[in-house]
Amino acid sequence: MIWKNYITGFKNYLLLERSLSNNSVEAYVRDVEQFSRFVKNELNNLSPKKIEQSHIRLFIKHLFDLGVAETTQARLISGIRAFYKYLMVENEVDFNPAELIQMPRTTRKLPQVLSVEEIDRMVSCIDLSSPEGHRNKAIIEMLYGCGLRVSELTELKLSDIFFEEDFIRVIGKGNKQRIVPLGSVAKKNVQLYITHYRNHQIIQPGEEDIVFLNRRGKRLTRVMVFTIVKNLAQKAGIQKKVSPHTFRHSFATHLIEGGADLRAVQEMLGHESITTT
Repeated sequence: MIWKNYITGFKNYLLLERSLSNNSVEAYVRDVEQFSRFVKNELNNLSPKKIEQSHIRLFIKHLFDLGVAETTQARLISGIRAFYKYLMVENEVDFNPAELIQMPRTTRKLPQVLSVEEIDRMVSCIDLSSPEGHRNKAIIEMLYGCGLRVSELTELKLSDIFFEEDFIRVIGKGNKQRIVPLGSVAKKNVQLYITHYRNHQIIQPGEEDIVFLNRRGKRLTRVMVFTIVKNLAQKAGIQKKVSPHTFRHSFATHLIEGGADLRAVQEMLGHESITTT
């Protein structure tokens, strides 16, 4: 309740004293709410007055480990910084813990993230005159719509898709299971592929339950999925280095930009605890 009260005051401050547009205000508020949920879930719901620089660094580290775009990380830091400037104006805190926060410096390169428009361009380049075209469209929609690792996609089973309940069961790293929502676009394209194309293939023994198959009725390899994605990116004129994993990071980034709860995104991706990632 403490965070909610402060955030309400912050919103009024931005509207009345800073005279920002409604869209800008909502963006600031959404970013601070994102941080407040992280504090509630991972930091024992500390009061805003007790937040230190180390807590904000932990939040940013988690965003980085999820593969969230640098621009989104920067925007979130900006929102938290503005929130604490407001608390300083109100004499609620003596310092701004976000003032000196910078982007994490690491030798690990942050993966590329595709925009929705770029993903749409790739999808529009798929040749739907062939059965493989409908399969490939379903693959792209599942990679992006469910945030799957390429190995999770190639091992996905028909028995793991629950169309009526709108979710899939994913077997991730360490043989751990998780439940991921199945969006309407991915659902439609997978159903179309299975019903009109896959079910008419001659399927090799042992592959009867595998969703995505090649022309010979065997499961796709990781290399084949990489090739499909790379070729589509080239056809769409995308200059970024695109791989199946790019869709996973785009999935996480777009969810967080839309205000999704960090813990929910973490669980959908199959990540470990925020504090141990």
